[in-house]
Amino acid sequence: MSSTELRHTALDALHRSLGATMTDFAGWDMPLRYGSEREEHLAVRTKAGLFDLSHMGEIAVTGPEAAALLNFALVGNIASVGVGRARYTMICRTDGGILDDLIVYRLAEHEYLVVANAANAQVVLDALVERGAGFDAEVRDDRDAYALIAVQGPDSPGILAALTTADLDGLKYYAGLPGTVAGVPALIARTGYTGEDGFELFVKPEHAVALWQALTEAGEGVGLVPCGLSCRDTLRLEAGMPLYGHELSTSLTPFDAGLGRVVKFEKEGDFVGREALLAAAARAEQNPPRVLVGLVAEGRRVPRAGYPVVAAGTVIGEVTSGAPSPTLGRPVAMAYVDATHAAPGTAGVGVDIRGSHEPYEVVALPFYRRQK
Repeated sequence: MSSTELRHTALDALHRSLGATMTDFAGWDMPLRYGSEREEHLAVRTKAGLFDLSHMGEIAVTGPEAAALLNFALVGNIASVGVGRARYTMICRTDGGILDDLIVYRLAEHEYLVVANAANAQVVLDALVERGAGFDAEVRDDRDAYALIAVQGPDSPGILAALTTADLDGLKYYAGLPGTVAGVPALIARTGYTGEDGFELFVKPEHAVALWQALTEAGEGVGLVPCGLSCRDTLRLEAGMPLYGHELSTSLTPFDAGLGRVVKFEKEGDFVGREALLAAAARAEQNPPRVLVGLVAEGRRVPRAGYPVVAAGTVIGEVTSGAPSPTLGRPVAMAYVDATHAAPGTAGVGVDIRGSHEPYEVVALPFYRRQK
């Protein structure tokens, strides 16, 4: 396979039949939008949206020492995750730089599913294989074993309930359980990335089309729409959720990113990056790093990743993600700014948009929080 050849999900033909605008995302040909990004976004906020996330990287870690391997390889305490639960965590380099942020599901006593970002899946797989040397555990590339479909939005529980007898009411946030959806065996998870309630369904690729169609039919009466990656990005931005390559990178430690809480120094045994992360934690306490904040535009110009954040003519930070917010009706951004300018309401902060210093209000993240 040539390096320029894009990978296709099991739903590729279906996306094209729906008129999707396709785009190269991390080497995958993925739907960017089907119609209006704004309408797709608002459907997820008010009704429900259907996403193909089959580009995500699934890695199985199994065996008697699977928990010990993951505790050594990742910064979180994975051994303390109960069967049927999931945890948000990170994998770091020895220097503390973030290689990727991950969700780890504990499927059974000695069986875990690690879900990596598409762009980093191979890096994470290679690191887990390398770090697994000496442990009685197997690391397996399961990227081709799964298609991943997400249904997100306030009406998603009702839509899914029409297709499964699984106990959705008992399924907590950051949990997963095996079940059958529309006659298809699935791992049903509740770990969304939109700021709304919703579910992720891990199924065999050959079952993906039938499941998508069943969900589409079940959601017809409540306004379910297919959704592309573009609205997924504005949804997660409004929800203040970091995206690797924007808010997270190898040049930042979890403490630099304001996510030091995911690092569990108290867990048993050593882990990769421990010494560097101890130093980063101490540094952050002595000399606070730049803080990730929300910025809301006073005008209409949209900030983009890499734009300087300024105050009194001085650069005080950098935008990591920016877009028009369909929910707020104004452009918003996430940015790392100096701690002295990070407090909500700080006056005189702007974004340098092609030489013009546009005024922005500093706000606490997230921009949007759903009503429980």
